[in-house]
Amino acid sequence: MNTLRHNSICELWAIFATVGWKPAGFAIRPQWMYGGTPVYRTKSAAAAVLTAALAAALATGGAPQASAATGCKVAYQVTNEWQGGYIASLDVTNLGDPISGWQLTWSFSGGQTVTQLWNGTLHQTGAQVSVDNVNYNASLGTGTSAGIGFVVNGATSPAPTGFALNGTACTGSAPPPQDVLAQAHTAGRVTKNGQYTWPGVYFEGRFRGTGVGIVLNDANNDYDVQIDGTTTASLVTPGKTTYWVNGLSNAEHRVRLVKRTESPWAAGEFGGFVAANGGAILAKPAARARQIEFIGDSLTAGYGNLSTTRDCSSNGGVTRNTNTDISFGALAARSLNADYQVNAFSGRGMVRNYNGGDPGTSYRTYYDRALLNVDGDVWQNPGTWHPQVVLVGLGTNDFSTALHSGEQWPTTDSLVSAYKSAYQGFLDKLRTRYGAGTTIIVDVPQASGTFADAARQVVQDRNSSGDSRVRYWNFGDLPLDLLGCDWHFSARDHRLIASKLTDYLSTLSLNW
Repeated sequence: MNTLRHNSICELWAIFATVGWKPAGFAIRPQWMYGGTPVYRTKSAAAAVLTAALAAALATGGAPQASAATGCKVAYQVTNEWQGGYIASLDVTNLGDPISGWQLTWSFSGGQTVTQLWNGTLHQTGAQVSVDNVNYNASLGTGTSAGIGFVVNGATSPAPTGFALNGTACTGSAPPPQDVLAQAHTAGRVTKNGQYTWPGVYFEGRFRGTGVGIVLNDANNDYDVQIDGTTTASLVTPGKTTYWVNGLSNAEHRVRLVKRTESPWAAGEFGGFVAANGGAILAKPAARARQIEFIGDSLTAGYGNLSTTRDCSSNGGVTRNTNTDISFGALAARSLNADYQVNAFSGRGMVRNYNGGDPGTSYRTYYDRALLNVDGDVWQNPGTWHPQVVLVGLGTNDFSTALHSGEQWPTTDSLVSAYKSAYQGFLDKLRTRYGAGTTIIVDVPQASGTFADAARQVVQDRNSSGDSRVRYWNFGDLPLDLLGCDWHFSARDHRLIASKLTDYLSTLSLNW
């Protein structure tokens, strides 16, 4: 893509009405064009390098924190024997999701006793044997194996039985697909196999014990991990991993994973929560009675809101400085104890994208999708998403830059006409989908101008036709500093807007 530029901005409200730009002379890119060098803020799991060589001494170390394996197989072989004893080797292969700690158990039925073991930590009580990983072989990816060897006092027959990895019987079969949403609450647009692309998607769970693992597969996005309402880690493009939070009090806890960034070009994948040894994943939190949907562009997504300087080229770029979880929509919804979706796409407009880019497409091209990167995809509402309030904030990108020769709208008046017509059609879609009882708010970040006037007219026409639950709201009177990347809202600005939105919603007769 070519770097996008724009004309000089002469006054505050003109700045306020644009998206993804800087003053003249600066080259800028929409958020989806930023790459940036990943900056890791968390410790990655140690790589597992497994060896079949015999260790000279008994392995030592504390019991690991292990996730619940969902499938495994065991290869057991006697490699040497003598009267009254033998040596055996054992390979265990993980057929389930990656795990960062493991415990293998089995039982003897002939009175055998393990006297020495290598590549693991041994525990035996009567006929029951358990082996915990040691630090160098703690991680087992899908399809990878760990090998252990041991010396036994006793006969080779009968052979050990009842092998289990992290409590799951090793049958040699791959596990069936996991329903990750059976154990985690989300209101976001997530597919049945746990994939998603929209910003601000979150997963909430409950567990008992001293730790919890979060299974993720995403090399493109950043996340926050929250335990009992406190952010404990930020994961930067974590890849395929199980991230562990350990050392908690042995009690009931809540865990929340939230996607901070936009990724319209690639899907992330959530693989569920897993409990540490001795703990358990509990029934997922109940859905909230209140639901709000936020529809918009970069202003709604929280583009660059962590930055305190408009030029983000030297402080990590747009992606590292974006956190949808502190956007005005997320803040307002949480203050009202509401579930929410942030269905925002930077650079997209109702009919025209920023600076006329990607002609023939608009926000409406993507709205119905769960996965933005899959042409023709349609999100399957599980039947639980019925928002009482929908905020639509589209128009900044339609009108923030001048029309170019060759665009389908020869004049601003023709663009305004197309915008108003498309807006009415989009409101028809929302009304059909969510019913007459849903309040739809057309929100505008300025008090006057082409965008504000066109949006206001859309609402007036709607009300005149008998749809009184469509409202117009602007927040152009707030003292915003616009210190986010490329003149976007800062974190402070989002807090101000969220507060004003909460106050505004309190004046409406909402069906909640």
